[in-house]
Amino acid sequence: MVMTMDEKTLKSIIEEVMKEMALVGAGAPTGKPAGRSAGGTTSLVISESGPAERGTNPREVVIGLAAAFGGRQTQTIIGLPHDQVIREICAGIEEEGLSYRFIRSFRTADVGFIAHEAAKLSGSGIGIGIQSRGTTVIHQKDLAPLSNLELFSQSPLIDLETFRAIGKNAAKYAKGESPSPVPVRNDQMARPKYQAIAALLHIKETQLLDPNKKTQALRVEYR
Repeated sequence: MVMTMDEKTLKSIIEEVMKEMALVGAGAPTGKPAGRSAGGTTSLVISESGPAERGTNPREVVIGLAAAFGGRQTQTIIGLPHDQVIREICAGIEEEGLSYRFIRSFRTADVGFIAHEAAKLSGSGIGIGIQSRGTTVIHQKDLAPLSNLELFSQSPLIDLETFRAIGKNAAKYAKGESPSPVPVRNDQMARPKYQAIAALLHIKETQLLDPNKKTQALRVEYR
C-alpha cells in the first residue's frame, strides 16, 4: 500500500528542509541522529571503511547509496524509513541466494550514475542505486550510464514490497536470468504533488557531494 502525504505534513517537511538549509549556510550542524527511524525504535548506522574496490564474487549485488541516504536523510519522500528500505532490498537479494555489499558515491547525486558505478564495482556486474528520496535503478556494468535494466523514477509510488522485488530482480540478473520487470505504478498526479519536496530533498542531497572524494565502501549496522 502506498503512503500518502497531506498538505500539512508536506508543509512541515518543506519548512524543516528550508530551516536546515539556512543552518548550513550559517555553518551550524544539521540533521537528525544518523539513521533514526520514524518510530525511533531502530537506528541505521552507516560508516565508511575506505575506498570501494572492484569485487570478484560473481554472486554479489552492489548497492550504491546516495550521499545523504541513512545519514542526513533518514526516510524516503513518502516517509519509509531507510533502514526498512535496505532490509527489504537485502531480503530480496538473499531470497535468490546471493550476497550484497554497500558503497556510497560522493561525486554525483544522479541515481543512474550511482547505480552504474555500483554495477562496475560488482563481481556480478549488477548494481542497484538508491537516492535518499527513494528513486531507484538496477544497472549493468556494460550498459551506458544513461541506460539501465530497470528504472523506478516515481519515488512517491515505491513501497516496501517494491523494494523487496527490486532486490530479487537484481539478484536474478546477477544469476544471468531475464526476469519480468518489477511492476511500476504510474500516477500522473504524483509528480506535481511532490515536485516541491523532491526538489528540496535533491538540494539537501547535493550539498553533501564532494567531487574529490572517492566512492567509499560501507559498513551497515542496525542498533
